[in-house]
Amino acid sequence: MIIYRYLSREILLTMLAVSTTLLLIIMSGRFVKYLADAAAGKIAVDVLFAIMAYRLPGFLELIIPLGFLIAILLAYGRLHMDSEMVVLSACGISQRQLLGITAVPGVLVALLIGAMSLWVSPWGAAQTELVFAEQASRSEFTMLRAGHFQKLNGGRQVTYVESLSQNNSQLNNLFVAQMPGWGQQPSVSLAQRGNQIVHPEFGGRYLELHDGISYQGRPGSADFQVTEFERLGQHIPEPAVADTFSVAADGRTTLALWSDSSAQSKAALQWRLSMPLLVLVVTVLAIPLSRTSPRQGRFLKMLPAILLYLIYVAALSTVRSAIEDGEFPSMPGLWGVHLVFLLIAVFLFVGPAKFLAVVRRQS
Repeated sequence: MIIYRYLSREILLTMLAVSTTLLLIIMSGRFVKYLADAAAGKIAVDVLFAIMAYRLPGFLELIIPLGFLIAILLAYGRLHMDSEMVVLSACGISQRQLLGITAVPGVLVALLIGAMSLWVSPWGAAQTELVFAEQASRSEFTMLRAGHFQKLNGGRQVTYVESLSQNNSQLNNLFVAQMPGWGQQPSVSLAQRGNQIVHPEFGGRYLELHDGISYQGRPGSADFQVTEFERLGQHIPEPAVADTFSVAADGRTTLALWSDSSAQSKAALQWRLSMPLLVLVVTVLAIPLSRTSPRQGRFLKMLPAILLYLIYVAALSTVRSAIEDGEFPSMPGLWGVHLVFLLIAVFLFVGPAKFLAVVRRQS
């Protein structure tokens, strides 16, 4: 019991540290991408942290198994370096018993990953899609950002605003360039200020410009129309908003996927069930990869182990895409990938001679 607590504590504490570090790295990169979208006016700044929170469980699904693998390599590698594994072996702890001890935290991590992949992550994915759908249906007027040239109205209009009021109700020092439409000429308008109004009779939204000048005509032509105005209204097209939006397979509940026979639902369901199974296979795989000697160093097998994990995840992702496209049967589906890597783990664990002997007996 003392050995079990000692090894489990070493693995779980190291996994927590490694997973936190990996999570910060990945979340930072994703946050920078969303921050760039917010700076471009694609999403509002106040929803950034909500999106990151909703995406967190999906990131943890792949980060925690990798952190668990690295934790076993680091913890057991240190025990090999300090000859503590030799002492444990002398005390009667075999490799199978070591695997049994390691399987206990492995099962706990698998249950955690299973809960996230089956329930928490789908909810987060659905909430993320809902936020993006709401952001896509925002008025283009609310997307304006001070000090940026922004394309509106499907790219037919370029707008620049020097400054905005605190609640974005008033725009100061505007530049509006209107691209030519059918039977129209390009125009450029400059105004000291502007604001959004709603037409009292028709209900349409307009960008009302005040105290400015408008130039209309084609560049290179002498036919130009210059108009000074105190007030000029430009129609703001209504955003295309659907009453309902389709939720991708990743955002649907597990029960909904179970009752759906489409290829996308089958692939998504197998992916969710594969996440806890991935942890169990990684547990068997990490034991032989952690074996090292003081001369080799504890980090010798770190790179091959991480590469093997990345190949494992890439194979799962590739087979899932093939199932969704109808290029690979749903059976064996992702289970075939797990079987291949489980055989690799058993081969490394028992050694080539014993593995071949077992295969001959089975055949």
